[in-house]
Amino acid sequence: MEEQNRNLILATALSFLVILIWFWLFPPEEVTPPPVDAAATEQSEVGVPTVDATTNAAETAPAEAAAVDAPRIAIETPQLNGTISMQGGRIDQLSLTQYNETQAEGSPTVTLLKPEGEPSAYYSTFGWAGVEGIDAVPGPDTIWSVENGETLTPETPVTLAWDNGAGQIFRTEISVDEDFMFAFAQSVENTSGDAVSLRPYGLIRRHGEPQDMKNFFILQEGPLQMSDGVLESYDYDDIAGLRVNEQERVPAERVETTSASWLGYTDHYWQTILIPDQATPFRSVQKYFPSRDIYQAEAVMPVQTVAAGASVTVTTQLFAGAKEWEAIRNYERAGVERFLDSIDWGWFFFLTKPIFWLLHQLNLIIGNMGWAIIALTVVIKAAVLPLAWKSFVSMAKMKELQPEMEKLKESAGDDKQKMQQGMMKLYKDNKVNPASGCLPILLQIPIFFSLYKVIFVTIELRHAPWFGWIKDLSAPDPSSIFNFYGLAPWDSPEPGSILALLFIGILPLLLGISMWLQQKLNPAPTDPTQKMIFAWMPWVFMFMLGSFASGLVIYWIANNVITFVQQYTIMRMNGAKPDIFGNIRESFKRDPKPANDTKAPKGDK
Repeated sequence: MEEQNRNLILATALSFLVILIWFWLFPPEEVTPPPVDAAATEQSEVGVPTVDATTNAAETAPAEAAAVDAPRIAIETPQLNGTISMQGGRIDQLSLTQYNETQAEGSPTVTLLKPEGEPSAYYSTFGWAGVEGIDAVPGPDTIWSVENGETLTPETPVTLAWDNGAGQIFRTEISVDEDFMFAFAQSVENTSGDAVSLRPYGLIRRHGEPQDMKNFFILQEGPLQMSDGVLESYDYDDIAGLRVNEQERVPAERVETTSASWLGYTDHYWQTILIPDQATPFRSVQKYFPSRDIYQAEAVMPVQTVAAGASVTVTTQLFAGAKEWEAIRNYERAGVERFLDSIDWGWFFFLTKPIFWLLHQLNLIIGNMGWAIIALTVVIKAAVLPLAWKSFVSMAKMKELQPEMEKLKESAGDDKQKMQQGMMKLYKDNKVNPASGCLPILLQIPIFFSLYKVIFVTIELRHAPWFGWIKDLSAPDPSSIFNFYGLAPWDSPEPGSILALLFIGILPLLLGISMWLQQKLNPAPTDPTQKMIFAWMPWVFMFMLGSFASGLVIYWIANNVITFVQQYTIMRMNGAKPDIFGNIRESFKRDPKPANDTKAPKGDK
């Protein structure tokens, strides 16, 4: 029994240590961009449409003037609502109709894109850069006219046009699907007598860092790009550059892609991604302009040479919306390579992806994410049951060997080597593996982290209710002993505050109780130190996990309950009879005080 308790303590302590390392000790690795000429960086901003074939297709600083009051075209889809400005053909007003800022009644819908001039402006625009034989090209501030269409819907695309007066007519046909994908078909018709060369580009501009960033190191927020099938993610500081001195910064480098590439910005639940033709090489650029605090992602397509009397069309897609797993999976299946990786699946992606797929399928069947998490727990526990069975059987056999181990201790005395050899022989003769008791607990660590990642990053759990007071499975339990779980007429402490950590909710309390009951399947260790650790461990975990997402706490409670049932059943089937109530009564008894030493007679030293 002593060996069994040591194994369990070791495994639990290891679990606790790994959790601490994961959440507090290991921030994400800093990515240091390679140094380049800082002076060249200041020139590398969109605005001047005339460049040669070897330079960036969008060079010099953004215009200092604010966005003009240009005409607009409405966007109306089942998922999106907004407008397109004729200044640069910008998509700069976009809201997500199916998502609200909060769960409060009357809460506004989530705003994804904002026009220049508003706080945290964020928009996308498309244009051309002249290379040879052409002087006037449309850029981010060009005022387009509407050639066709009145409202952009999935059924009705719109066409914008601009004539440079020098023999080239530019058009952009904009279409959108039922979800979050826009398509920009950029064309130029050359009616002059000479060939011209130019490059189409698309860009996303973000004024400053998002105000609602979580800044949690397990969550990717910021620039993101897929370069030739290799996913690269950055912090905003990586793109702004690491400070070299008071005046200079080191910018991120440009990437020449060949295929299977896209780039943009990802937030906790939303993202904007430029997706050029997946079979066409292009230049992928992430930039920062300190003078105006603007982040810019550019997709610059290859040079297009248009003969006299000819025309050319280049199509680029723009994803602007929620990171819904099913929608993004469908786009990946339609040809956007590895688009599902725009969702941050974490280090254990090989577990996170199938766990979410299973959770998604269970939710489709059950219709409630809370119950789907419990069903997922049952499935996971069933999958690891053979391992758990061997572990519990091994622990039961070790309990049967306890009398022989006590005799061995007596015969070995202080001879540790003899004791170790005797124990190994005892385990071998009885086919017992003392380490097998640790395996189920160790296996829970990556599963726990993977499920935590799923619950934290996937939008399907945002504002997803369970029942009663649990209205958002991605948020901590809102109940609190501070107001006697809603009976008192004052509010619970603000989430994330010290009081909220101390005055825990109902779910964390159930978590602690379930862990405590699971311990009572076995008598408490005789060693005082081990006994103290066992006594405090459920309540330490209760407070430590109390501020986690409700969905994760539900999983942990369900896991504890199922483990309790499994262990109790296996122990009974192997002849052991757990004295649960006796162990509970024993835990409330005070340990006898050690007898005081007999005082020496006066005068004795």
